[in-house]
Amino acid sequence: MYTHLLVPTDGSERSLKAITTAVGLAKSLDARITGVFATPEYLPPLDAMFPAYAMPSREEYEKQAAVEADMALKPLREACASAGISCETRTAINNHPYQLILTTAKERHCDLIVMASHGRGGLTSLLLGSETQKVLTHGQVAVLVVR
Repeated sequence: MYTHLLVPTDGSERSLKAITTAVGLAKSLDARITGVFATPEYLPPLDAMFPAYAMPSREEYEKQAAVEADMALKPLREACASAGISCETRTAINNHPYQLILTTAKERHCDLIVMASHGRGGLTSLLLGSETQKVLTHGQVAVLVVR
C-alpha cells in the first residue's frame, strides 16, 4: 500500500501526535519515513528604530535555525529508531512550508503525507491559512491529517 511516508513537523504538540501516528503506520506497513522542517527566511533589520546589534546576523540566524530544526526532528528520529524504521530528514529555509512539503514529497517519491491538522495558530493561521489546508489544496499525494 504505502511505502514512503513524509512527516512534516514544526515541533508542536500536534506534530508529535502526527509523528506517533506515522511511526505506527510505517511499522505496520513496513514503510520508511522522511521528516521535513521548514525555517522562515532571514529578514535583515530594515528599521532604524530597532538597533541592528539586537538582531542576529544571517550566520547566527542560520545556526539557530539548524538547532531548532534538529530539536523539532529529534522526536521523529528517535521514534523511528525505537521502531526500527528507516528515517531520513530534510530541513530548508522556506517561508512557505507547504511548498517545501510538496516538493520533498515529489523529489523523494513519498506516497503518503502524515501531518497534523494544524501547528502554529492564532492570527498567523487566520491570515496565512493552514499549511495543512495548502498541502491538501495544492498537492497530488495522499494526505493523512492527524487531529
